Amino acid sequence: MALPDRPDRDGVVLVHGLWMAGWVMHPLGRRLRRCGFDPYLFSYPSMRSTLSQNALLLSRFIAGVDAARIHFLGHSLGGLLVLQMLAEYPEPRTGRIILAGSPYNGSLAAQRISGVVLGRRFLGRSMLQWMEQKSPGPGPACEIGVIAGQRSLGGGRLISRLPKPNDGVVTVEETQVPNIADGIVLEVNHSGMLFSAGLARQACSFLRTGRFLHENETGRP
Repeated sequence: MALPDRPDRDGVVLVHGLWMAGWVMHPLGRRLRRCGFDPYLFSYPSMRSTLSQNALLLSRFIAGVDAARIHFLGHSLGGLLVLQMLAEYPEPRTGRIILAGSPYNGSLAAQRISGVVLGRRFLGRSMLQWMEQKSPGPGPACEIGVIAGQRSLGGGRLISRLPKPNDGVVTVEETQVPNIADGIVLEVNHSGMLFSAGLARQACSFLRTGRFLHENETGRP
């Protein structure tokens, strides 16, 4: 979803996770557009390319976004890619960043899969790079919001017994990032985040104000 250039409005770049493509972010982008943001959906080869290679593709993509301020919302691996891109190719127009279900602090499920050759192929080169490198810390100027899920329904439970709370793939503890502006835990599972009206409402709040809506900490799917 690349909308007509609207330099008078903030843009928000939506970055999908592992095994996905940009179209999966369309429902969330539509909701963010109703909040007053111009959404841009970024697709990248999460399996065959490394995180650094995809970071270069993302930096080239946002160079074509004609907005004075650019926010980012990354789901799962997509959030890690946003941080990698900002570490390698700093973007002066960066606004606020939302990481939704992103395993910044490690992934028990991914570690278990990576123990076998076929598992490493299943994870792909981008996730493997994140696991094998030192996680890039968010810069001091980055205003980051973290959304985690606690509805334990997903494929990760078939691979490993995940500590609770978790979203079925990533535990809440694994989403922790140092020095964030705000964080919230919602009653959603890992894939369900992409279609949650409650998450979109929280994302709109953070992109506008730098704070989530904490009147109901578990939110609504």
